Amino acid sequence: MVVGDFPIETDTLVIGSGPGGYVAAIRAAQTGQKVTIVEKEYIGGVCLNVGCIPSKAMISVGHRFEEAQHSDDMGIVAKEVSLNFEKAQSFKDSVVKKLTGGVESLLKGNKVEIVRGEAYFVDENTVRIMDADSAQTYKFKNAIIATGSRPVEIPTFKYSERVIDSSGALALKEVPKKLLVIGGGYIGTELGTAYANMGSEVTILEGAPDILAGFEKQMTSIVKKGLKKKGVEVITKASAKGVEESDSGVSVSYEAGGEEKTIDADYVLVTVGRRPNTDEMGLEELNIKMGERGLIEVDKQCRTSIPNIYAIGDIVAGLQLAHKASYEGKVAAEAIAGEKSEVDYMAIPAVCFTDPELASVGLTEEQAKEEGFEVTAAKFPFGANGRALSLNSSEGFVKLVSRKEDGLLLGGQIVGAGASDMVAEIGLAIEAGMTVEDIAMTIHAHPTLAEITMEAAEVALGTPIHIIK
Repeated sequence: MVVGDFPIETDTLVIGSGPGGYVAAIRAAQTGQKVTIVEKEYIGGVCLNVGCIPSKAMISVGHRFEEAQHSDDMGIVAKEVSLNFEKAQSFKDSVVKKLTGGVESLLKGNKVEIVRGEAYFVDENTVRIMDADSAQTYKFKNAIIATGSRPVEIPTFKYSERVIDSSGALALKEVPKKLLVIGGGYIGTELGTAYANMGSEVTILEGAPDILAGFEKQMTSIVKKGLKKKGVEVITKASAKGVEESDSGVSVSYEAGGEEKTIDADYVLVTVGRRPNTDEMGLEELNIKMGERGLIEVDKQCRTSIPNIYAIGDIVAGLQLAHKASYEGKVAAEAIAGEKSEVDYMAIPAVCFTDPELASVGLTEEQAKEEGFEVTAAKFPFGANGRALSLNSSEGFVKLVSRKEDGLLLGGQIVGAGASDMVAEIGLAIEAGMTVEDIAMTIHAHPTLAEITMEAAEVALGTPIHIIK
């Protein structure tokens, strides 16, 4: 880092290089701004390094291993299938390295200055950027805060070698014989499923009445059925009390159904939420308006209460999703450039890489009714689709929620193989203001999973071909 008494000037300063920060920096540079991005740890942030990307790599490993062992009904008999976990970790690391290296090249290719260190606000136009050896003052016209979030630590479950967070779960050097997961949300269920597929005996403790809050029960019931088939025990309405550690494992006490019980495991993975990284960066010096849980309040252009400072991603209200952060990063950069961009979350998808996958976009049937719409809810099962049957993945359905008076698409939910990819069509249809008739009239290639969406639209119209009305 350059050290000097004179401040370095930049047009737009981006703090954090995760999927929100690096996208914001590139879009800002594309609009002609001189951009500096600050990163204290690793380019790509949590998502690319220890979150979304490595977890999906390990989920893929688990799927492949599980399929290799259980494809007898398709005529594939594999004997003595083994998992080289060290090599699996190397595969995961290679994916991360390729993507993070690509992001750094994109930043440099767009002439974004990359500065390593921590940023601390001095005033509304000044930060001090510090690393272990030096400090430098930067003057900016506008700033975008994209510092992301970190795992919540339970006071009675301090992180250690055996009490781990999601990053620790992705860095294990062995497949646990027994893994206890505290928290049945996205992260806990995804990683619990991955390790169950790799041979772990997994137990999930969830304080709420059900796992995967935010998705409809008719969707999560199929996931729970799959978890049970894998031998995963899900204990709901459970409260974790404490943990005793040894060199070889943990003993966790919890309360459920009025009884106190104990579970022994090799590791306990704590996934009870994430906390926004809005502390220790001088925001109190600026008197930025803050909301609940340390979140920064912003308007529809991601602008904070200080007009030249913006905030995006996990540090503002809404779902903590990488693609939400990227979207907000583009909006903030364009707003700085004087464009009229505003956030609109109507068609933002939520995806969970369970087995099978879950995906939802727009309004659910219940949400639409709460908003006063008279709706048609139409479902079509994976089990009636040729491609799903040929993949031996017939569990699940596509559900479309449309306005009854004119068929305007309001939302869609998918549970099944490939749901994470299939949801994009529904999101596009909502964004474009399309109707279920528009989807039904679109010719879909055969045989594909995408046909299930078309068939659900035909159910909504009352003209289904492949199921009896």
